[in-house]
Amino acid sequence: MKAVLFDLDNTLYPLEKDLFSLIDVRINRYMEEVVAIDSAAVDGLRRRYWEDYGATLQGLIRHHGIDPEDYLDYVHAVDVASRLSLDIELQQTLTNLRLPSYVFTNGSRCHVDRVVTALGLDGLFVDIFDIRIADYQPKPNPDPYRRVLEELALSGDQCIMVEDQLQNLHTAKQFGMKTVLVGAGESAVPECAYLDAQLSRSADIGRLLEQWLEEG
Repeated sequence: MKAVLFDLDNTLYPLEKDLFSLIDVRINRYMEEVVAIDSAAVDGLRRRYWEDYGATLQGLIRHHGIDPEDYLDYVHAVDVASRLSLDIELQQTLTNLRLPSYVFTNGSRCHVDRVVTALGLDGLFVDIFDIRIADYQPKPNPDPYRRVLEELALSGDQCIMVEDQLQNLHTAKQFGMKTVLVGAGESAVPECAYLDAQLSRSADIGRLLEQWLEEG
């Protein structure tokens, strides 16, 4: 193993911080005020675009011709510091990891920068791979995984993927990655062949990684 790929939202910080609810409001507002979609149709369209493409953004690009950069700037213009604060344990974990760490997210680079800064993790990630890595194709589509591996010049079996979404880990496992599910409700997740480990929070990855490295 040569790299650890961390998802961002609800992975580097707990779901209970509810940061995404702020983004959620901005997405709805963008669809209503910028794209001029009737408010009664917004929820249904978002569900459909998630089912068809894995993200609202792809549906808006394909069916409404929006500028993805304008969308990303708009929806991520939230007060991250109002929900997140310094995470000493995660900071220490990442500092002491024996493998380089990266962020691999469906969000934007500017959003990553704000979250990382709020958590006190500046300088602890070698690189950031955001939604732009594969022409705005989101996880769990395979293209962004393929592009990340190309950028790293690594094979999937040399990487660990740390995520809060099972469908994203499913694709990671198809590339041969070690998969780690993060979240407070992990005990309720049934066993599945594509899941290698479950943790309540990313700060606990250190002990697991040491065990895997010792096992060879």
